[in-house]
Amino acid sequence: MADIVTVPYSLDDVMINRTREDQTSRVRVYEPPAVSVVIGRGGKQELELNRDNIAADGVILYKRPGGGCSVVLDPGNLIVSIALPLEGIGGIKTAFAAISDWLITALTVCDVPGVTQRGISDLAIGDRKIGGSCIYRTRGLVYYSTTLLVDPDLDLVDRYLTHPPREPDYRAGRSHRKFMGSLKSLGLPPGGADLAYRLNIMLNLRLEELEDSLSGTETV
Repeated sequence: MADIVTVPYSLDDVMINRTREDQTSRVRVYEPPAVSVVIGRGGKQELELNRDNIAADGVILYKRPGGGCSVVLDPGNLIVSIALPLEGIGGIKTAFAAISDWLITALTVCDVPGVTQRGISDLAIGDRKIGGSCIYRTRGLVYYSTTLLVDPDLDLVDRYLTHPPREPDYRAGRSHRKFMGSLKSLGLPPGGADLAYRLNIMLNLRLEELEDSLSGTETV
């Protein structure tokens, strides 16, 4: 099958453009409006996607500016996106670690304890992935987005995604269902709308703290 036409990932365009214009950091926490699939900048459709199923269901295929393997978005996810004006284009790993720590602290305050960063960019509780993240850094801007698995439809993940061509060590070859967790399946109480509201408040209150932690990251 030929490649599916991709659409540039646009859900955070307004936030990113405003940050570029006024040099003000911003956070968005929201539920995806519909089911879609997102492939990374260097992703290979023939390796990562069940293209026949995506085409048959008429699902939008986005291409994000950052890397990483493909993900499925549905209203059972919660997206946390951040845009920060930051000079330089280096220091990706340092920025990833700083943003992950900042987000994990906020999740703990919002009654989602025990989250750690695993692999390059995953958020996990124990050995189950509960969030996948990507980061994009260009001159003057850092954009980070993570998808929290609150109550995802894992049937859609199996339907639209193949086993990824690369995986973190802690996945250990497990299928999507055995690898991916969710806040609901792990017995954590926050619902999507309530968690979105609380996270939005907490992250905005601590946004200056994140800016300070990133001010010394490597630039080129």
